[in-house]
Amino acid sequence: MQKSQIPRSTAPASLAPDLLRRFLRYVRLNTQSQTDAKTIPSTRGQWDLLRLLQGELRAMRARHIYLSRQGHLMATIPATANNPKIPTVAFLAHVDTSPDFSAAKVKPIVHRQWNGKPIRLPDDPARMLDARQVAELRDARGKDIVTAGGKTLLGADDKAGVAIIMALAGFLLRHPEIPHGPIRIGFLPDEEVGLLGASSLDLARFGADLGYTLDGQGLGEVVGESFSAESATVTIQGVAAHPGEAKKQRMVNAVHFAGKLLAALPREFICPETTDDHEGYLHPLKINGNAAATTISFLLRDFDDAGLADKRKRLTGLCRGLAATEPRVAIRCEFSPSYRNMAEVLRRDSRPVDLAREAMRSLGIEPQSPPIRGGTDGSCLSQHGLPTPNLSNGSHNPHGPLEWVAVQDMEIAGRVCLELVQLWAQKGAGYRGYAKRN
Repeated sequence: MQKSQIPRSTAPASLAPDLLRRFLRYVRLNTQSQTDAKTIPSTRGQWDLLRLLQGELRAMRARHIYLSRQGHLMATIPATANNPKIPTVAFLAHVDTSPDFSAAKVKPIVHRQWNGKPIRLPDDPARMLDARQVAELRDARGKDIVTAGGKTLLGADDKAGVAIIMALAGFLLRHPEIPHGPIRIGFLPDEEVGLLGASSLDLARFGADLGYTLDGQGLGEVVGESFSAESATVTIQGVAAHPGEAKKQRMVNAVHFAGKLLAALPREFICPETTDDHEGYLHPLKINGNAAATTISFLLRDFDDAGLADKRKRLTGLCRGLAATEPRVAIRCEFSPSYRNMAEVLRRDSRPVDLAREAMRSLGIEPQSPPIRGGTDGSCLSQHGLPTPNLSNGSHNPHGPLEWVAVQDMEIAGRVCLELVQLWAQKGAGYRGYAKRN
């Protein structure tokens, strides 16, 4: 393999200060997304970060900068290699943070050259990061650890990815001697509330042949496999009556029947708390209603169509069996698709995954490819024709106050991207992954 054009002893030092400054600036903006919002982006804070990034891209003289009405920010780093057959590679991250925990007034703290002792978060000393309880911390001794203060999440999911991509863009624009093909940058809204941003991205305008999201945890992940997802709504229509006259009026309590349905779920092998690895699940997520009518929302997840079909069949069968016990109850079960396993696209041509693994190995990192037991923007983008595996961004413990990231791991993630663009320039000529372009 041809050696990287970037001296490995100097590239991290070139990336690190810029990367950390950007990350600390971005996490201070509250970009928490909102469930069931009527607009995309769902919150004003996401616009604040998108416009900040738009200005920074202009300042570094990126090309073709465009911010859409749906909150998709795009930009180009022009090719430096003189070969028009090199594919256009995209790097993407989402700008929102999870609605699961507060993101207001984030106070990032850098714990320089962490000595391995427990880290108590000053705004809530009861919260602590301890290597005796958090296995990943054992490999972080001596690194610069960034946490929040204890009352908010940090936002490294996915502002670590945002910072890595921006540092990468700045580095490449300052170093045109590094050979690479055209590179597209993409920042998307509302990933945390259902992949809305990715599904509305104009891929023809975006103009990439393949992409990489930087939204994976830890170090060394190259993930090309995710759940396929559906949702289901079960509506139980009972017979309302005054409780004092319920026996005479023959109440049929929809809440009682909802409880029967939930109790009938085969929990030992089909619920998320009892499954792992490539096992799918049928997850009762939310219940609303009263004695007259009750609805239950379910999530169906599996890695293949047969597994999803089995879960639809099981839930439908349970509903039919329950309805058969009482002719006056009406039970309706409706299904709707959410996103698809990205492997359905990536298995057709594995080069996006293979070259990412090669980039990591060239840096002395043994890549890991666990299946994502969830979805990312890459699931949606791959489904719509843009092959998009997911890479690590160095973060840990997302969606809560114990979230943390190591600066050195973010640096390595940036180095992987630098290696990747050179590998695509060397080995990727002729690749055309975006299906709708063919």
